[in-house]
Amino acid sequence: MRIGIVGYGRMGRLIHRAALARGHEVPVVVDPSGSAPAITSTVLGEDLPQVEVVIDFSNPSAVPENVKLYGQMQTSAVIGTTGWYGEMDKVAQIVKRVGIGVIWSGNFSLGVNLFFQLVRSAGEIINRFDGYDVTIHEMHHHHKVDSPSGTAEMLGHILLNAVDRKKQVASAGPNIQPGEEKLLISSARCGSVPGVHQVIIDGDSDTILLEHSARNREGFASGAVMAAEWIAGRKGFYNIDDMMQTIIGGKHNENS
Repeated sequence: MRIGIVGYGRMGRLIHRAALARGHEVPVVVDPSGSAPAITSTVLGEDLPQVEVVIDFSNPSAVPENVKLYGQMQTSAVIGTTGWYGEMDKVAQIVKRVGIGVIWSGNFSLGVNLFFQLVRSAGEIINRFDGYDVTIHEMHHHHKVDSPSGTAEMLGHILLNAVDRKKQVASAGPNIQPGEEKLLISSARCGSVPGVHQVIIDGDSDTILLEHSARNREGFASGAVMAAEWIAGRKGFYNIDDMMQTIIGGKHNENS
């Protein structure tokens, strides 16, 4: 398969390596400010027809316009960029209108997405036990810009859907008042930590800790390439859960 990469930072470079390792070609690499020899263009545009799927790890503010362009070129896309989720409905409508396939996630790591499945099950269980509260903590390297992480926000929405007594996800901070209906997410930035996500379930007598800890970023890159393989030939707006359900054999929600 021919894959394009938009955004050639450290994740883009890892995706390039992972795509080649899985037997794919990468004829298009777009980055407006990079200088790496692999970059074929600084402007997203006419070279997109050379590829079947583009993997976008660019700038969150660019996602809606990028998706419009992918639609014009009839190129499916994997969106790994985080921080654009306030534009989710707008992007979904663009995808529907232009008739391409798009899959998005705040984290394409296979292990993280298995973690999501476990957290969903845990949330459904503690929903039956009012004596337990739940919170989320995440830690990443000090270069990470967004806070909380897209993965933590995804965990928050999973738990919000599973635990009836939680009505709102909020970032923990000095100006945030806690409450039984709030699901708080706390964040830390330190060193070169690839990513740690904890779901903490706490009761009067004990604490249950669910944790995913990434050893490196290769898992994120290989998962993004797997998503490119999955979205090829599909039309509609999908998230990583749709792909995971096909892998683990669960019910799949077609959005096309």
